[in-house]
Order: sequence, then structure tokens, then C-alpha cells
Amino acid sequence: MTLVESEEHKALRASVAALGKRHGRTHDRDQLWSEAAKLGYLGVNLPEEYGGGGGGIAELSIVLEELGAAGTPLLMMIVSPAICGTVISRFGTDTQKQKWLPGLADGTRTMAFGITEPDAGSNSHRITTTARRDPDTGDWLLTGRKVFVSGVDIADATLIVGRTEDARTGNLKPCLFIVPRDAEGFERRAIDMELSSFEKQFELTLDDVRLPADALVGDEDAGLLQLFAGLNPERVMTAAFAIGMGRYALARAVEYARDRQVWKTPIGAHQAIAHPLAQAHIDLELARLMMQKAAHLYDAGDDIGAGEAANMAKYAAGEACVRAVDQSVHTLGGNGLTREFGLASLITASRVARIAPVSREMILNYVSHQTLGLPKSY
Repeated sequence: MTLVESEEHKALRASVAALGKRHGRTHDRDQLWSEAAKLGYLGVNLPEEYGGGGGGIAELSIVLEELGAAGTPLLMMIVSPAICGTVISRFGTDTQKQKWLPGLADGTRTMAFGITEPDAGSNSHRITTTARRDPDTGDWLLTGRKVFVSGVDIADATLIVGRTEDARTGNLKPCLFIVPRDAEGFERRAIDMELSSFEKQFELTLDDVRLPADALVGDEDAGLLQLFAGLNPERVMTAAFAIGMGRYALARAVEYARDRQVWKTPIGAHQAIAHPLAQAHIDLELARLMMQKAAHLYDAGDDIGAGEAANMAKYAAGEACVRAVDQSVHTLGGNGLTREFGLASLITASRVARIAPVSREMILNYVSHQTLGLPKSY
């Protein structure tokens, strides 16, 4: 891994930034998604033989970061190409790859991801959504509930994390299933959120949803490996989402601090304004370095190293984003709360990077236990 971006990455960053700038903060989401797909950005991490760019999470994170920095983030990038596309690329059957990857790459198909449950948030070991075989047909029957699932209404299918019973031990083990949007017994209810976003949040109910045998992604006995093959990219991409948001807010604040004058002096000349903005920039840059490390480790096949780095990157980026947004709004004063400057909505949005897909407290638990070797409190 090098600390200096390659010329290819610099060119990708510049071209995506230009795309975001062209569409702007008041962009049409569907048009932006379609153009980003046509230019090959949405599928940059997917295999070339299925229409992707042949890159990895490093390239995809650049795309999401730069779109966020332009004020045009595409949240479903975290879910559709990063989580679902990666899992299917690594563990799917040839049929699943041929059916889903070309569409995920060119943006004509999207996939949601359902793992969180009402009583199983950060503790995925408590997932109760279960899958059992129909002995007569070999079909799967999936029953359970999921909450805070993004974009189910616009997705062609949802990759659901369920559990099957181990025939030897009787213990439940995690497995991944592709559930079509129109599957019988698969119902959704929109969650009324204060957060304003194109991608809505849903609660899902699965009532004996019948799925063919080939709806299972990967090996029934390799559950955790396959699960974290999706969760680690999710953390890296959430970091990219947060860094992009923080950069967008900071750019607005810096521009304002240069132009806004009080007593004939730009407010940015005062250290009380300048220093917190400089600190926010440093925090975002440091978070990006950890994000790049995590993406590099993941793309290199080091799942264990990537897991640690991805958690740290997500933590650092979430904290840096919240501070950058807060300081940017504060720099603009009352103007920071107006619709004209587009920062007030980020106060709520920036909290997402702290909360999802795993809270900062659970990341601190992970680092204290796994990295530092301290005992668990639970």
C-alpha cells in the first residue's frame, strides 16, 4: 500500500467530482444514478466479465466520497454494489452472478440488504429470522422481521441475513438469501423518519416466504465469512459517505469564512474561526487514510486485517463528519440553518455515520477486545 494515490485513482477522483459538480446539490437522483452507472462508476468494484470495472472497494469508496463532497451522495451505493455485489461476486453461483452482477454494474438493477432486527441490532448472533427446508420440494421457507432496511421500495430484491439449523449441532448459523421484491409473504412498511433522504427506511415482515433452493448465496456452512464479506465493505463505504459529507460541509464553511466580513475583515482571518475549520480538515484527512488502508486490506484479501481497519475507519470518519458539520454550521451562524446554504439537514444526516451500520460504542468494544485484548463486559 502506498500513501500517495495512483494516477488512475486521481483521475477517477477528478472525473467523479466533475460529475457531482455538474449535477449539484439539487440534483435529480435517478438521473445522477443513471449517468454514474453509464460512466462505469457504480460497478467499478465488480468483475469485468460481468460488466464491472474490475476494481475493488478502494475505487468504489472514491466514487462515493467524491459524490458526497459534491453534495450528491448516493446512499444505495453502500448497499447495492458494495455489500450485495461483493457478496455475490465472491460467493454466488455462476447463475446468480450472471443474473445479478451485470444489472448491479450498469445500474439497471439494485439490491437492498436486511440484517438488523428489532431485538438484534449490533448483536448479529441474536438474529431470529430463520430459514428451513421444505422436505418435499427442497425450497427454503424464510420467516422473521427486519428493520431499518434502506431502499426496499426501489430495489429489485433484498439480500436477507437469516439463520439455518446446523444438522450436526442444532445450532443456528447465519446464511444469506436473495428475496425478490414481489415474493409472496414478503411485506414492507415505511418507517417514519425525521431524516430526509431519497432512500427510505423500511420494516420488513417475512411470513413463510418460499424461495427456490438457489436463493441461498454461497455455502450454507460458511455463514460468518460470507456475512463479513459484506459488512466490511459496508463499513468502508460508510466511512467514504461520512468523509464526503464532512468535506461538503467544510467547503461551504471555508467559502463563507473567506467572504463574510465583520468590521472590514473576513471572519476566516480570526483564529477562533480558522483553527476549528483547520482541525476539521485534519480529522477528515486522517479518517480518509484509515479508510484507504481498510479498502486496501480488503481488496488484498486480508479479511481479518480489513475488519479491524474498517471498524476504525468508520469510527474515525463518523466522528470527523459530525465535528465538521457542526463547526461548519456554527461558522455560518444563522445562515447555517437556512435552506439556501444546505447545511442544516446535514446535522441529522451526519449522525447516521455515528449510528449505522454499527455504533461507535460497539466499535470501541471491538477494538478494546480484539485489538487490545481486554476482557469483555458482556
